[in-house]
Amino acid sequence: MPTDTQSTPARADAATRLPAGGAIVIATLLVSAFVVILNETAMNVAISTLVADPVLGIDERAAQWLTTAFLLTMAIVIPTTGWLMARFSTRSLYLVAMGAFVVGTLLAGVAPSFPLLLLGRVVQASGTAVVFPLLMTTVMRLVPPARRGAFMGTISLVMSVAPALGPTVSGAILQFASWRWIFLGVAPLAIAMLVTGARTLRGGDVQQPPRLDVVSIPLAGLGFGGLVYGLSLIGAEGLPAWQLPTALAIGVLGLVAFVLRQVRLQRTDDALLDLRTFRHPLFTAAVTVMMIAMAAMFGTLILLPLILQDSLGLEPLQVGLITLPGALLTGLLGPVVGRLYDRWGPRPLVIPGALVVLAALVLYTQLATTTPWWMVLLMQMVLSLGFALTFPPLFTVSLGALPEHLYGHGSAVLSTVQQVAGAAGTAAFVTIMATRQAQLVETGVPSGEALLDGARIAFMGAAALWVLGVIATLRLRKPADDVPDEPEHREVAEEPAAGAAGSPGARPAPAAPAP
Repeated sequence: MPTDTQSTPARADAATRLPAGGAIVIATLLVSAFVVILNETAMNVAISTLVADPVLGIDERAAQWLTTAFLLTMAIVIPTTGWLMARFSTRSLYLVAMGAFVVGTLLAGVAPSFPLLLLGRVVQASGTAVVFPLLMTTVMRLVPPARRGAFMGTISLVMSVAPALGPTVSGAILQFASWRWIFLGVAPLAIAMLVTGARTLRGGDVQQPPRLDVVSIPLAGLGFGGLVYGLSLIGAEGLPAWQLPTALAIGVLGLVAFVLRQVRLQRTDDALLDLRTFRHPLFTAAVTVMMIAMAAMFGTLILLPLILQDSLGLEPLQVGLITLPGALLTGLLGPVVGRLYDRWGPRPLVIPGALVVLAALVLYTQLATTTPWWMVLLMQMVLSLGFALTFPPLFTVSLGALPEHLYGHGSAVLSTVQQVAGAAGTAAFVTIMATRQAQLVETGVPSGEALLDGARIAFMGAAALWVLGVIATLRLRKPADDVPDEPEHREVAEEPAAGAAGSPGARPAPAAPAP
């Protein structure tokens, strides 16, 4: 009996302890994710500056593609990360991803023309797309269930603060230097993290991965890319009548074909993106809320700089400083909310958080040209508070609801949904704003006032859509610590032992990369 009593604290401590070297692996991935995601919204404040640059010779809609193309590239690459994590070690995958980000950053910083600048953003995004799913999957595999909420709170710090801080950093840079330093300034930090990862991350044995289905990749590109591109065309003037419906039709058909292809391939565990994750109701509910939240967050982040500069007449540095307190609030609360999740579960946090987000979106519909800057600052802080209460529990519930063999695919699904929703939200917000602005300008309304009226309509639509997110939060609960494998997966995984060594499909189940 004394032995059992003495061993109980030791067992409890072991159940909450990271494996050896786990802390430095997670820390490296966290800092790297912050660096790469920071550039995701860095162009928002710079749109007016880019349009005014005679070397580039672009308009506002073309400049917006520096953000939209970034999100679209991530949406196309992210579905492959589940396969990549089964095929390569964490170290190898990290080095390739960060290397791509560094190359893209340097290319964008020295680009002599808009096409090369856009290419640099695409290369950047291809690296960014891998880092975040890699981080989430590594945390799920290394962190004990009792501490996942706290770690996911730190991840939400990166996911929320980095894109919110992007306009602040770029606004400060634009106040004193060329837009090129938005890229050249972050390049040394990205290179430093690449070197750090090469020295601290270690490789490992990787078992035979699922077969790479080359058909799924173009289907993903057509589906996600076509849909978001079609959304960006809504309200555009001077387009052929066939272009918008064709783009939307290609997007919808591409997504349907992609889904059908994955359903067929997952029978043998060869899906590029395993959609059996959606068989888990908690995962589906959390992803639904996350999708709407991402659309609202990225749409707000793209509209707010335009409103503050073109309607309220503020300078880029002032715009960045207005978004900074909300980003800091989210960062400070993320780990705290994560620890509260470990103690209380999701509902006491997510439901109030969703209601706060709804209140903030409603407040944004009341913006006027006479609204003082400090009122916009308060609105942004209210919105940030709502997201700070919402994101850490959503991350933890979604991946915690899955069995371990689906962690990689769950991270890929979650990240894909985030980026597609972000791209769609960005395109929808800007399109609604630009369409309404053009209508009012034709009637003689000043451009800044017309832009603000269009922004109010966009926020009204976001608030109405977010009501669905509030309803979805009512279905959330804390998942069990250990989610059993699905019978279908166990049958596939056990097949090599039962069948002949050379029989079709007799491959070992994919293994996690060694950190």
